Amino acid sequence: MTIAPAHDASPGSAADAPAMVRLRAVRLSLGRGAARVEALKGVSLDVRAGEAVGLVGPSGSGKSSLLMTLAGLERADSGRVIIDGHDITDLDEDSLARFRGRHIGIVFQSFHLVPTMTALENVALPLELADTPQALPRARKALERVGLGARLGHYPAQLSGGEQQRVAIARAVVGRPPLIVADEPTGNLDEATGAAIVDLLFALRRDEGATLVLVTHDPELAARCDRTVRLRSGLIEHDPAAQAG
Repeated sequence: MTIAPAHDASPGSAADAPAMVRLRAVRLSLGRGAARVEALKGVSLDVRAGEAVGLVGPSGSGKSSLLMTLAGLERADSGRVIIDGHDITDLDEDSLARFRGRHIGIVFQSFHLVPTMTALENVALPLELADTPQALPRARKALERVGLGARLGHYPAQLSGGEQQRVAIARAVVGRPPLIVADEPTGNLDEATGAAIVDLLFALRRDEGATLVLVTHDPELAARCDRTVRLRSGLIEHDPAAQAG
């Protein structure tokens, strides 16, 4: 099922861009039995194409759950999840994986690199899984863009934390996805390294014209976004766009 992206009627404004992310009354429960909790309690959210949105709030507020749901890594109990005009709510696992491969780049706090693969192989992996031609040359170019052209043959254990996150970012953007999501991308890094990673992430987002949605506890990082959405107890507590509307 495909839903046409909505357009604002005002030409020439940032709000003129189509919606890259549209969540409608999304509910999500996690855990089983007595441990089951409602992580999202009917969340609706729009993110425009090319926009950078920071998700903030206290621990347990639903930030990461919201990010994982819009990335298709958690399946909503109810509501609709629409990404780049495509309703992904009811896709089966194989279709969802293919969709993510084409449309969404994901950066985690923990780098999630394959330890037995080199940096080059890690970045090429999603392209190879999607049968994309020239996977290795494209992966090499992506690593050069993040400053790791000299580390192509190194394994994750041979790289610093900052270098591993650069590999993870290269892997996320190598397929040129229109949407990049990042969950606490600097959480495992020292302050200086984290600042460099943030600069890189925003530069790549700008160069690619991609939409960026990130979870962070860092107010300085959140302030670099076009908009900050605050969650609490599984609900959106504050969204400037909703108030403006």
